[in-house]
Amino acid sequence: MSIVTPDLCDAFPDLTQVAEPLFANFGGRDAFGGQIQTVKCFEDNSKVKEQLALPGQGKVLVVDGGGSLRCALLGDQVAAQAAQNGWEGVLIYGCVRDVDRLAETDLGIQALAAHPKKTEKRGLGDVNLALTFAGLTFHPGHFLYADNNGVIISPKALG
Repeated sequence: MSIVTPDLCDAFPDLTQVAEPLFANFGGRDAFGGQIQTVKCFEDNSKVKEQLALPGQGKVLVVDGGGSLRCALLGDQVAAQAAQNGWEGVLIYGCVRDVDRLAETDLGIQALAAHPKKTEKRGLGDVNLALTFAGLTFHPGHFLYADNNGVIISPKALG
């Protein structure tokens, strides 16, 4: 399926919701989509790393990092592992690092900004919760589609 978010919004107006335009593309895929899995964490990417180490075919990891701009929740090594494990993409309400390497990784990645500092690893965070940010609530099992036009969600697969 070719992902073009304006076309999906036009074709499925009653099924799509659009995120506030906060995110920039950092990954090697400009467009991505899949079933939502979630992580909620703050300045600790332990759970992000754990989830992306699992098989991710057809899935997008949505990470609520509290909007922190003080460290990165995703870098090149974890992104490379996610791509190897078949993940479609990652949406991060927070920062990423190693942006030149991320751009070469076969993974969709959208985040607020880049930051060179890594997180502390304390094993903190929660998985598979409904997350609210960017004017939307992201539910595990629903679907996310993203491209250079923006991020949309739907309770059902589109296309």
